[in-house]
Amino acid sequence: MALKDELILEQIQIGPMQNFTYLIGCQRTREVALVDPAWDIEALMEIVGERDYKVHSALVTHYHPDHCGGSFGQNKVPGVAELQAVNPVKVYAHKQEVDGLKKVTGLSDSDISSVESGDTLKIGDIEIEFLHTPGHTPGSQCFRVKHTLVSGDTLFINGCGRVDLPGSNVDDMYHSIQKLAGLPDDTLLLPGHNYGPVPNATMGDTKSQNVYMRINSLESWRMMMQG
Repeated sequence: MALKDELILEQIQIGPMQNFTYLIGCQRTREVALVDPAWDIEALMEIVGERDYKVHSALVTHYHPDHCGGSFGQNKVPGVAELQAVNPVKVYAHKQEVDGLKKVTGLSDSDISSVESGDTLKIGDIEIEFLHTPGHTPGSQCFRVKHTLVSGDTLFINGCGRVDLPGSNVDDMYHSIQKLAGLPDDTLLLPGHNYGPVPNATMGDTKSQNVYMRINSLESWRMMMQG
C-alpha cells in the first residue's frame, strides 16, 4: 500500500507472526522512518534501496521482540540492533519503554531517543506525532501523521492487544482505546499485525465493527476482559 502526494507511506507484512513494518516519510527528501523494523532487516533495506529512500530513523511502538527484534523463547529476531549495524539511526521509543527496549535488543542509551506523548518528529515536510497508549505494555505508543494512525499492538482492525502479559494493564488499555476512539472517522488505521479481516481500515469502520471500541464503561470493559 502506498499513498500519493508528499507523504511516503508503505505497509509491509513481514515475519511468521503477520507483523507489519511501515515506511513513513517525505517524497521531497526521500527520507523515511522505519516503524517496528524486525524479522528481515536485509529485505527491508533492499526495499529502501529499490525506492531510492534514505533511512532517517526507526520508530518503535513497543519493546516486544516481534516488533523491534531480540530474543523470546528459542527465537532470535533481527531488529533495530541489526538495523543500527548497517544503517545507524536514532530509535524513538516512549520514555516508559526505553528500559525494556534496551533489555531485549541490547541497544544503549545513546542509540535511543526517549519521547513523550504529544512530541513530534519532523522528516522533511512530514510531521509525526507520538501518542502514548499504554495497556499492552507500559510505554506502548502510536504514531499519527496527517489522517493516518499506526497503532502497533494497541488497536487492531477487529481487536486490541493482549493485556495478560507482563507489564500489561487492563484499565490502561481501556483508556487508550477510548483515546483512539476520539480520532476522526476518516483516520486510516494501520495496525501492527495483519489479523484481518482487512490489512487497514478507516477509524469509522473500525469503531462500528470492533467490539472493543464499542464498550463505553470501564466496568463493562473489565468484565469483558475477565470473561
